[in-house]
Amino acid sequence: MDKNLWEFKTRQVVYGAIGAALYGVFSFATNIIPLPAAGNITFRPAVAVLIFFGAAYGPWVGLIAGLVGNILGDAISGWGFWWHWDIGNGLMGMIPGLAMLMIKDYNKAKDISIAVGFGALGIAVGMLFGSLMEVVTGGIDMATALIGYFTPAFLGNLVVTIVLLPILMVAYHAVVSRRGR
Repeated sequence: MDKNLWEFKTRQVVYGAIGAALYGVFSFATNIIPLPAAGNITFRPAVAVLIFFGAAYGPWVGLIAGLVGNILGDAISGWGFWWHWDIGNGLMGMIPGLAMLMIKDYNKAKDISIAVGFGALGIAVGMLFGSLMEVVTGGIDMATALIGYFTPAFLGNLVVTIVLLPILMVAYHAVVSRRGR
């Protein structure tokens, strides 16, 4: 398959919509589990799905999946609209999409490590954006933003990515291999 990192066509919109639906619904399922000592931050294993969609299908898919998926998850959870967290989640999906061209085999440790590394960077950038914008939009102080929001969000999302992303990548490899692609 010929990969074009910044291609934005129907395929990216469809995969982005699928990723958004999965991220939103799976986030809703765990939005009731708050992380300890965190301000409105929940346990979200669905982050691994978001990181996977970015890494597998590119930055536009990751952006759509994260942005729209977070809006959807928050809406069905009854939490309302928080634009800065929506953008942060979009960035969290978009940045792993930058690794798409480097990943050749979803079953190889090297390529899985690349996806996890870009996922960690995406989590850091996305959650830092959302957390720092809480200073502006929510009036919290910098220490609360970094310790009460960013740190638990980053660590929680990083752990689920390290554990679940390799499983998703190996499963995806198995499915694609069976289809002969």
